[in-house]
Amino acid sequence: MLDMDIQIHRSKDRGMTKLPWLESRHSFSFGSYRNPQRMHFGMLRVLNDDRILGGKGFGMHMHDNMEILSIVLEGSLEHKDSKGNHGIIKQNEIQHISAGKGIQHSEFNHSKTVKCRFLQIWIEPNEYDIEPSYQQQKIPQKDNDFSLIVSNKKGTSSVLLHQNAFISIGHFDEKKSANYTPNHTGNGIFLYVLDGLVEVQKQSIEPGDSAEIAKADAIELAFKKPSTVLLIEVPMA
Repeated sequence: MLDMDIQIHRSKDRGMTKLPWLESRHSFSFGSYRNPQRMHFGMLRVLNDDRILGGKGFGMHMHDNMEILSIVLEGSLEHKDSKGNHGIIKQNEIQHISAGKGIQHSEFNHSKTVKCRFLQIWIEPNEYDIEPSYQQQKIPQKDNDFSLIVSNKKGTSSVLLHQNAFISIGHFDEKKSANYTPNHTGNGIFLYVLDGLVEVQKQSIEPGDSAEIAKADAIELAFKKPSTVLLIEVPMA
C-alpha cells in the first residue's frame, strides 16, 4: 500500500463566475478567478460546473492543444465548430473535442426556456498540434458501479482521449461501497461529488466538494446517501 496523499477542497471555497445568464463554479483558476494554489491537479487543468439560462451561451472562441470534455447533467447544450461539426448534447451525454492545432467552437443552451447544467473538463494532452477531432455519445447508466466514459483505450465504448487519463461516473445507493484502482501506476485521482454523501479515507465529501488523491494504489468509497460521483484519473506530471 502506497502512502496516500489526500486533499479535500470544499464547494464553498471554489471560484465563481456569476453573470446574468451564467453561474459557473471553478475547481481551478479560470477566467477572472485566479488562485495560485489552485492551478491544476496533475494534467487536469479545468473543472467548471456551469449553469446557463435558456438561449444563452458562449460565442465562437478558439482553443488549441487541449482535450475538452462536456458532460450535460441537465437540459441540452448546442455545439458548433469551425470544422463543420454541429451537435445537440443532451442530458447524460458526453462531448469531446481534441483541440489539437486549433479549433473555434461555440456552446449555447439549446432550449430557450430550460436551464442547462454541464461540467466542462480540460485535460492537457500528450500529443500536440494534431488534427482537431470531435466525439459525442451517451453515457451508460449502471446501478452501484462505475461506468468508464473516457479513456486512452481503443476498442472500448469510452470516449478516446489523447492522454493516459480516465474518467468514470458512478451512481450508488445508500450504504453501498466501491473500490477504485488506478489504471496507471502514479496517476492521481480527482473525486468530484455531484450528489449525495461520500466517505473516503474517513472524510465526508458532499455535493460540489472534491478530493484530490495522489500516491494511491486503490481507494475505497462508502456512500452514506444515494450518490453520484465522478472520478477523473490523470498523470501527475
